[in-house]
Amino acid sequence: MDIEQLLLNFLGQNAFLLALAIFIIIAIFLGVRIVPQSEKYVVERFGRLRSVLGPGINFIVPFLDRVAHRVSILERQLPTAAQDAITSDNVLVQVETSVFYRILEPEKTVYRIRDVDAAIATTVAGIVRSGIGEMELDEVQSNRQQLISRIKDQVANAVDDWGIEVTRAEILDVNLDQATREAMLQQLNAERARRAAVTEAEGSKRSVELNADAELYAAEQAAKARRVEADAEAYATRAVAQAIAENGLEAAQYQVALKQVETLTALGGGDGKQTIIVPSQAIEAFGDAFKMLKGSK
Repeated sequence: MDIEQLLLNFLGQNAFLLALAIFIIIAIFLGVRIVPQSEKYVVERFGRLRSVLGPGINFIVPFLDRVAHRVSILERQLPTAAQDAITSDNVLVQVETSVFYRILEPEKTVYRIRDVDAAIATTVAGIVRSGIGEMELDEVQSNRQQLISRIKDQVANAVDDWGIEVTRAEILDVNLDQATREAMLQQLNAERARRAAVTEAEGSKRSVELNADAELYAAEQAAKARRVEADAEAYATRAVAQAIAENGLEAAQYQVALKQVETLTALGGGDGKQTIIVPSQAIEAFGDAFKMLKGSK
């Protein structure tokens, strides 16, 4: 009983100090906030924005301030969405898009927009329809990067008041209806056939050009050969003329007789049995040649 009495006396005398210690512990517990690196805390005082706490140790006024919103600042990806759009050449396409963003200013995001994902998705859908409506189907397929840049820039401008940064926008696929696909396939086959025909025509043209070049080359070579032969004949004629001028007419007669002998020798040297009719002038040519040969000696 003495111990209990002493304890009660101690508590009665130090109740205020104990209450004060408990109050201080609770105040410290409520006034210190440790914010993770991937988050920011929005602090309110009596329902009104007081401050935004960044990563690390932060202090707030206990019992007056409270953490109203814990906002992740990690990059987020919107669910893949499909939007129907009509191109400027009246082709219905379905575009699948995906947008990545992150929250930079949580105080704007929590007080200016209720559903961030839905708001961004609606904004993207409107921008995609507007952009595709100004382009033809071929441009949508070939200028996809340009369309992506346009979506990103316009979405970034639209969500800037919400404290959001759009980090990336992607067009995952552009789908067409079955009728359009079949028409494009026919167009593709026709284009392939046209290219094949053009290639074949160019090959034929090239072949004709090469044949013409070959014939021209052959004609040039034949002309050169005839020129060489003409030059040789002219040279021989000049030589004969010079011989006649120097040795008289007998030299020419000797050359003619010698050619006749060579010709008859060539005729008689053929294969098989041959019958050669020799004109009387040939015998005289033999005689004249021998006479001239003796005379020249």
